[in-house]
Amino acid sequence: MVSSLTNSKSIQSSFTPRLLASTIEKLRRTWVSQLGATSATNLIIDTKPIPVLGYNRNKTKSDFYGSANYGYCAARKMKYFGYKLVMLCTLKGLPIAYELVSANTDERKAVEGVLDLVRGCHIYGDKGFIGQDWQEEIVRYSGNKILTVAKSNQLKQIPQNVRKTIGRIRQRVEGVFHELQNTGRNPERLLNKKVEGLNTHIAAKIASHTLRVLLRHQFGIDVLRFQSSSVI
Repeated sequence: MVSSLTNSKSIQSSFTPRLLASTIEKLRRTWVSQLGATSATNLIIDTKPIPVLGYNRNKTKSDFYGSANYGYCAARKMKYFGYKLVMLCTLKGLPIAYELVSANTDERKAVEGVLDLVRGCHIYGDKGFIGQDWQEEIVRYSGNKILTVAKSNQLKQIPQNVRKTIGRIRQRVEGVFHELQNTGRNPERLLNKKVEGLNTHIAAKIASHTLRVLLRHQFGIDVLRFQSSSVI
């Protein structure tokens, strides 16, 4: 029994948060493939603030110092210290790819990592992704066309019916963010002390959402919530 316990501890110690996050992500990608979403050519892009420390708290002794930064979420008029969660989803709200970037990263630069994973797609986004030169560069590099609602002071406007369509589409990725927020602990309040721990938590949340979609789509099982429980 002692030998068995020792081996068990050895296995646990070698299973690092980074390895766990990698394993979870491999599972998620398998489920995305099973759902046939890897061939989707109409996608949605958006970002969500992920605070990790109090805004006024000293950051120099934190594991997040050097990778996280101060940022501002215009939609919520919120100042925070942390990251942006960038997410690329199908029109039905299934995450295809995601990435954590520093909170002070420009929206357009923030999404380039996930946009590099797809080719020749129509990608719907909000006004943070406006920029003719940038959009044209994305088209030249990857064939992806970014579709956004123009600002009110721009001369070139898109038809009203198209604006409404983009608005409805974007609500679906907002729904994904809302579901992630209500699965277990709110991602804005994960209270992780290490970067690897945060990455693992985010990976688990997005994988959990993907698994719920898979169970509902392939088996007709509607799991409203995943959470751990203890039996005493």
